[in-house]
Amino acid sequence: MGESESSDEPTGSPTGPPSVSRRPGDGTVSRSALARDATVRRWGLVTPSATRIGRADSPDGDLSDDIRRLHEERHPAMEGYSERAHRLDKLRITHALTTSLSLTPWQRDRAIGVMIELDLTAFGSRRAIETVALVVIRHVVDTDRKRYLGLDDTDWIQAQSPERMATLYEQFTSLTDDPAFRHLCEQQDLDTTSLNRLRRVLKEQLDEQELHGVAYGRNPDRDSSLPDL
Repeated sequence: MGESESSDEPTGSPTGPPSVSRRPGDGTVSRSALARDATVRRWGLVTPSATRIGRADSPDGDLSDDIRRLHEERHPAMEGYSERAHRLDKLRITHALTTSLSLTPWQRDRAIGVMIELDLTAFGSRRAIETVALVVIRHVVDTDRKRYLGLDDTDWIQAQSPERMATLYEQFTSLTDDPAFRHLCEQQDLDTTSLNRLRRVLKEQLDEQELHGVAYGRNPDRDSSLPDL
């Protein structure tokens, strides 16, 4: 009798968090799945300062093998964490930079989409996320503005008169003319020469990784007449 009465009730300490109920219809997530999820999430780094888990018992002591496995990401729960954290940093920093500049939503999503997929090792000693993000943003904005004016169409340009081309180039404004962008570049020690050199590296990577049409959260083949979700 006692066993049947307690089988349908959630177990757990009155002072601790309640366990998942096993009553029919209470949910579709199994207790084992929830327990695994909670266990994995315990090892996520909550704050930038939380980079170490556990301490040695004494100054001369050493960490246990389990703790050392966590630090070296050899624990199954931590596998691939640094890669995920790096991807999140690229998204977060690029979004912050685009927010501080006068970018359209499409230009913002293009810059973020490129940064997330881009391999930064090709930029050598200038592979800091902030530095590469500024190079990507400048390239995306300038390319989009040239496309709007038709300056990216070589065949069309050849058919235009010199007066028409002079007018179009007068209308084009590079992002490097924006004081806010120049201020951000100064903080990263990026002058015009560095921007142009790194942009050439970026173009090579866009070709190699086939990132010309990528945009964060957008489908380039989507019907433009449909409403945004």
